[in-house]
Amino acid sequence: MSDYDARIIEEFRANEGRVGGVFEGAPLLLLTHTGRRTGATRTNPLMYLRQDGRLFVFASKGGHPHHPHWFLNLLDRPEVSVEIGTDGFPARAVEVRGPERDAIYDRQSAVRPQFAEYQRKTTRTIPVVELIPDMGEGAPGGASR
Repeated sequence: MSDYDARIIEEFRANEGRVGGVFEGAPLLLLTHTGRRTGATRTNPLMYLRQDGRLFVFASKGGHPHHPHWFLNLLDRPEVSVEIGTDGFPARAVEVRGPERDAIYDRQSAVRPQFAEYQRKTTRTIPVVELIPDMGEGAPGGASR
Protein backbone atom coordinates (compact mmCIF):
# COMPACT_ATOMS: atom_id res chain seq x y z
CA MET A 1 0.00 0.00 0.00
CA SER A 2 1.28 3.44 -0.84
CA ASP A 3 1.87 6.01 1.90
CA TYR A 4 -0.78 8.15 0.18
CA ASP A 5 -3.42 5.42 0.45
CA ALA A 6 -2.37 4.65 4.03
CA ARG A 7 -2.92 8.30 5.02
CA ILE A 8 -6.35 8.38 3.35
CA ILE A 9 -7.38 5.14 5.07
CA GLU A 10 -6.19 6.42 8.44
CA GLU A 11 -8.04 9.73 7.97
CA PHE A 12 -11.19 7.90 6.78
CA ARG A 13 -11.28 5.64 9.85
CA ALA A 14 -10.45 8.47 12.27
CA ASN A 15 -13.20 10.76 10.92
CA GLU A 16 -16.18 8.45 10.35
CA GLY A 17 -15.50 8.17 6.63
CA ARG A 18 -14.74 11.83 5.93
CA VAL A 19 -11.45 12.89 4.35
CA GLY A 20 -9.96 16.08 2.95
CA GLY A 21 -7.77 16.78 -0.03
CA VAL A 22 -8.81 15.54 -3.45
CA PHE A 23 -11.48 13.28 -1.91
CA GLU A 24 -13.11 15.99 0.21
CA GLY A 25 -16.87 15.82 -0.23
CA ALA A 26 -16.64 12.84 -2.60
CA PRO A 27 -18.41 9.56 -1.83
CA LEU A 28 -15.53 7.40 -0.63
CA LEU A 29 -15.41 3.82 0.58
CA LEU A 30 -12.70 1.45 1.67
CA LEU A 31 -12.55 -1.83 -0.21
CA THR A 32 -10.70 -4.67 1.50
CA HIS A 33 -9.81 -7.61 -0.70
CA THR A 34 -7.36 -10.49 -0.95
CA GLY A 35 -4.27 -10.46 -3.15
CA ARG A 36 -4.57 -13.03 -5.92
CA ARG A 37 -0.91 -14.07 -5.73
CA THR A 38 0.08 -13.31 -2.15
CA GLY A 39 -3.16 -14.03 -0.29
CA ALA A 40 -2.46 -10.84 1.67
CA THR A 41 -5.30 -8.57 2.74
CA ARG A 42 -5.30 -5.22 0.95
CA THR A 43 -7.41 -2.09 1.39
CA ASN A 44 -8.01 0.62 -1.21
CA PRO A 45 -9.91 3.91 -0.88
CA LEU A 46 -12.27 4.28 -3.87
CA MET A 47 -14.92 6.71 -5.03
CA TYR A 48 -18.27 5.05 -5.45
CA LEU A 49 -21.67 5.60 -7.00
CA ARG A 50 -24.88 4.53 -5.32
CA GLN A 51 -27.68 4.16 -7.85
CA ASP A 52 -31.10 2.55 -7.42
CA GLY A 53 -29.97 0.94 -4.17
CA ARG A 54 -26.89 -0.56 -5.83
CA LEU A 55 -23.24 0.23 -5.11
CA PHE A 56 -20.58 0.61 -7.82
CA VAL A 57 -16.83 1.29 -7.97
CA PHE A 58 -14.69 2.03 -11.01
CA ALA A 59 -11.31 0.54 -11.93
CA SER A 60 -10.11 3.78 -13.52
CA LYS A 61 -6.56 4.00 -12.17
CA GLY A 62 -6.65 7.61 -13.35
CA GLY A 63 -6.78 6.53 -17.00
CA HIS A 64 -3.65 4.38 -16.78
CA PRO A 65 -3.34 1.82 -19.60
CA HIS A 66 -3.44 -1.15 -17.18
CA HIS A 67 -6.12 -2.26 -14.74
CA PRO A 68 -5.46 -1.53 -11.06
CA HIS A 69 -4.25 -4.49 -9.01
CA TRP A 70 -7.33 -4.37 -6.77
CA PHE A 71 -9.55 -5.07 -9.79
CA LEU A 72 -7.43 -8.04 -10.87
CA ASN A 73 -7.63 -9.36 -7.31
CA LEU A 74 -11.44 -9.18 -7.42
CA LEU A 75 -11.56 -11.25 -10.59
CA ASP A 76 -9.91 -14.14 -8.71
CA ARG A 77 -11.32 -13.51 -5.25
CA PRO A 78 -14.60 -11.57 -5.37
CA GLU A 79 -15.36 -11.80 -1.64
CA VAL A 80 -14.59 -8.40 -0.14
CA SER A 81 -15.31 -6.13 2.80
CA VAL A 82 -16.66 -2.62 2.33
CA GLU A 83 -16.53 0.34 4.72
CA ILE A 84 -18.70 3.39 4.17
CA GLY A 85 -18.58 5.91 6.99
CA THR A 86 -18.68 3.84 10.18
CA ASP A 87 -20.56 0.93 8.58
CA GLY A 88 -18.79 -2.17 7.36
CA PHE A 89 -20.19 -5.20 5.58
CA PRO A 90 -19.11 -8.20 3.52
CA ALA A 91 -19.87 -8.11 -0.19
CA ARG A 92 -19.31 -9.90 -3.45
CA ALA A 93 -17.69 -7.99 -6.31
CA VAL A 94 -19.26 -8.54 -9.73
CA GLU A 95 -18.07 -6.86 -12.92
CA VAL A 96 -20.84 -5.08 -14.84
CA ARG A 97 -20.53 -5.34 -18.63
CA GLY A 98 -22.11 -4.17 -21.86
CA PRO A 99 -24.79 -1.47 -22.11
CA GLU A 100 -25.44 -1.57 -18.37
CA ARG A 101 -21.75 -0.87 -17.70
CA ASP A 102 -21.80 1.99 -20.19
CA ALA A 103 -24.89 3.58 -18.59
CA ILE A 104 -23.42 3.35 -15.09
CA TYR A 105 -20.05 4.73 -16.19
CA ASP A 106 -21.80 7.57 -18.04
CA ARG A 107 -23.72 8.40 -14.83
CA GLN A 108 -20.48 8.46 -12.81
CA SER A 109 -18.85 10.67 -15.45
CA ALA A 110 -21.80 13.09 -15.27
CA VAL A 111 -21.49 13.31 -11.48
CA ARG A 112 -17.66 13.24 -11.41
CA PRO A 113 -16.31 14.60 -14.74
CA GLN A 114 -12.79 13.35 -14.05
CA PHE A 115 -14.06 9.83 -14.83
CA ALA A 116 -14.85 10.91 -18.41
CA GLU A 117 -11.30 12.22 -18.65
CA TYR A 118 -9.89 8.92 -17.32
CA GLN A 119 -11.73 7.02 -20.07
CA ARG A 120 -10.47 9.43 -22.73
CA LYS A 121 -6.88 8.90 -21.55
CA THR A 122 -6.87 5.13 -22.07
CA THR A 123 -7.71 2.62 -24.78
CA ARG A 124 -9.01 0.06 -22.27
CA THR A 125 -12.62 0.04 -21.21
CA ILE A 126 -12.59 1.03 -17.55
CA PRO A 127 -14.34 -1.71 -15.59
CA VAL A 128 -17.39 -1.05 -13.43
CA VAL A 129 -17.78 -3.30 -10.41
CA GLU A 130 -20.94 -3.78 -8.38
CA LEU A 131 -20.44 -4.50 -4.69
CA ILE A 132 -23.34 -6.71 -3.66
CA PRO A 133 -23.80 -6.89 0.12
CA ASP A 134 -23.62 -10.40 1.51
CA MET A 135 -25.51 -10.31 4.77
CA GLY A 136 -25.81 -14.09 5.07
CA GLU A 137 -24.78 -16.02 8.17
CA GLY A 138 -21.05 -16.76 8.13
CA ALA A 139 -20.47 -14.80 4.93
CA PRO A 140 -16.83 -14.73 3.78
CA GLY A 141 -14.95 -11.45 3.76
CA GLY A 142 -16.63 -10.06 6.89
CA ALA A 143 -15.92 -6.47 7.80
CA SER A 144 -13.25 -5.93 10.41
CA ARG A 145 -14.80 -2.87 12.06
